Amino acid sequence: MKKEVLKLENVSKVYDMGEGIEVTALSGINLTVSEGDFACVLGPSGSGKSTLLHIMGILDRPTEGRVYIDGKDTTKMTPEEQARIRGLKIGFVFQAYNLVPSLRAWENVALPLVIQGVPAEDRKKKAVAILKELDMSDRLDHYPSQLSGGQRQRIAIGRALVNDPTIILADEPTGNLDSKTGKEVLEAFKALHDSGRTILVITHDEDITKIAHTIIRIKDGKITETKRFHTHKGD
Repeated sequence: MKKEVLKLENVSKVYDMGEGIEVTALSGINLTVSEGDFACVLGPSGSGKSTLLHIMGILDRPTEGRVYIDGKDTTKMTPEEQARIRGLKIGFVFQAYNLVPSLRAWENVALPLVIQGVPAEDRKKKAVAILKELDMSDRLDHYPSQLSGGQRQRIAIGRALVNDPTIILADEPTGNLDSKTGKEVLEAFKALHDSGRTILVITHDEDITKIAHTIIRIKDGKITETKRFHTHKGD
């Protein structure tokens, strides 16, 4: 039986808007991502996808329920403990890339290692190895402004990988890309999964369903459907 990497139990999130007004963003969410899974959460705008990502990534606390990372209940942790497990266990890929314009490609990838106190020589060595894995070895010294959208997203993926996280959480990774480049980025995710990575993508892009193993649909803050496949449908 595969290890549970991420687990949400009866998670709800309610925002207090003041004057007695409350908005329920998530209600009774239960989901599990196992080691080696490639899962996607699909839903329209306003369905609760972004709130779900923030809670899964321990960037926000649920109003009710539990969030487990590698079997540890993160909802009982202090903010400092949460930050530590987030830095070690979770790799984030965002729609807007969030790259530092003044840093070269390999330096952007190596940035999380600076926070972890890894020596400079080791940082560069690891960042270069990851960019080679992502077919970016000819762009190591390029700045973000010198790269295409797809190349910037590959750097963002590399940055998410550099700490060898337990799970990669991607938020609309193809949202800023044209359809051709978006498919190339999805192929990069598929290759990473084939190499053993655990991935969860939050998106409205139906193309992800062609390569994901687990498909979770969300609407109005609730999971409406979960499908699991043993192999890629595209294989």
